[in-house]
Amino acid sequence: FSIREASYAVGATKWQTVYLQVLPAALGNIMTGVILAMSRAVGETAPLITIGALTYIAFLPQPPVILSGEFPFIRVGLQGLFDPFTALPIQIFNWVSRPQKGFSVNASAGIIVLLGITLAMNSIAVIVRYRQRKKTRW
Repeated sequence: FSIREASYAVGATKWQTVYLQVLPAALGNIMTGVILAMSRAVGETAPLITIGALTYIAFLPQPPVILSGEFPFIRVGLQGLFDPFTALPIQIFNWVSRPQKGFSVNASAGIIVLLGITLAMNSIAVIVRYRQRKKTRW
């Protein structure tokens, strides 16, 4: 027998069963999957190259929100969404392939940042899964 069948047996509706039984039981695994997918996306470079990310970028893209000294003090612009872009793994690859010492220092720093982000996301996934399983009573 399953949680769903037990919930139906005591008179719960489909919505109550999903909301009160199925989702709480699956939430830890859902959150873990989302966080691990984001963590994996941090390191994936091939899809970004396929959709047209620049392999080397020497400028900062336009930010979507710009603070100014005159009223209304905040300007929101979507122009930055259409600027050329790159991703940290692509940038690291290009820094490593350059012979100058400064680029290898940048690549090392980028690798540490990427590793830290990945480690943090995986740690969050483990903590969320642990807490959710601790809350679930069988």
